[in-house]
Amino acid sequence: MTANVSDVEASALAAVDEAACARLLQELLAVPSVTGSAAESELQHILARHLERMDLDVDLWSMNLPELRAHPRFPGSEAPRTEAWGLVGSTPRLGDGPTLVLQGHVDVVPPGDLARWEGDPFRPRVGTDVVHGRGACDMKAGVVAILVALAALRKAGAKLRGPVSAHFVVSEEDGGLGAFGTLERGYTGDACIITEPTSGTLMTANAGALTFRIDVPGRATHGSTRYAGVSAIDAYLPIHHALARLEARRNTGVDPLMAEYPIPYPLSVGTVRAGDWASSVPDLLVAEGRLGVRLGEAPAQARTELEACVAEACADDPWLRSHPATVTWPGGQFASGRLSAGHPIATVVGDAHADVTGGPRPSERGAPYGSDLRLYSATGIPTLQYGPGDVRLAHGPQEQVHVSEIVTVTRALVLATLRAVGTK
Repeated sequence: MTANVSDVEASALAAVDEAACARLLQELLAVPSVTGSAAESELQHILARHLERMDLDVDLWSMNLPELRAHPRFPGSEAPRTEAWGLVGSTPRLGDGPTLVLQGHVDVVPPGDLARWEGDPFRPRVGTDVVHGRGACDMKAGVVAILVALAALRKAGAKLRGPVSAHFVVSEEDGGLGAFGTLERGYTGDACIITEPTSGTLMTANAGALTFRIDVPGRATHGSTRYAGVSAIDAYLPIHHALARLEARRNTGVDPLMAEYPIPYPLSVGTVRAGDWASSVPDLLVAEGRLGVRLGEAPAQARTELEACVAEACADDPWLRSHPATVTWPGGQFASGRLSAGHPIATVVGDAHADVTGGPRPSERGAPYGSDLRLYSATGIPTLQYGPGDVRLAHGPQEQVHVSEIVTVTRALVLATLRAVGTK
């Protein structure tokens, strides 16, 4: 730690309960809060009790799903659900300081093939400074950092001039319903830190991602007379090749914040389904995937480019010319977002990290994936991402996080909070 720490800040840092970082993380990981599941709602209620024990002003509410889904700016969703709970915990306003939002999502993706895991994905395994489990880095470690930071500020008796609000949200993984509903309830702030895994860097921008579906028709016939039909699988192939060429075109001349990635704006086909009988020529193929949205690009423009690409591929194919594929846009629709260059919250968080670690200020970069950053930015709340964990381990069977990294982020959040909202 550097000498750039005041007595008030030193007191709050001393109040950080490092053991609680591992303990709380294990508690949260044991709740299998897959997007849209009952456990997702259960975790919101558990977190509400944690916030209540810190004497925060807690708002736990059931979101009006039909109303939110009918909203013209609804960000889309993929997982089926019958309920969604919002949760905000706020410190009181003691002066004229700005409002800081600390945000994290509680939902996790499904574990996938259980045979690839070492043990139960929702029974956390603890090693030397490492905790393994689904959601460890994406992003329950970030949620823990917020909780422990708020607890340290309370224990130290810090008198904050501006309020701090913890926004814990559901449904980030499939579009951002939770963040959208929280913002629609009227919660706002002068700056926001989302504790997504950033490996010690500042994510000041994120690309968008749009879920697409392509339906490719064929002509069914018996497999023994396949020459009399048209396989939808064969019909799809020229479209697939055209999508690869589109990806290459969309990744030229990228923004400097995205330049470190081999493919800043990936176009990926995630599922392909065709046929319903082994000895029948398939008459329909459905391909679903995600289209990366460039920084500053309107989602409508990105959709237009993919639709034009598919239309051109169909026009060049004898079968598809008269039986064109159709493109629709179900599921999550993530626009891009970014923090304005030079905004002070980046300096505040960067300096806090440097003062905690005794090292240099972290670098700034963009993220190649969609997140809630764009929803907060779209409402005028300057937002960045800074949190524990390596996103390359997210969504996989080796998901893990270092406890020491959670502690570092927690301590940096303490400093950043004190400096962002001020003290009396």
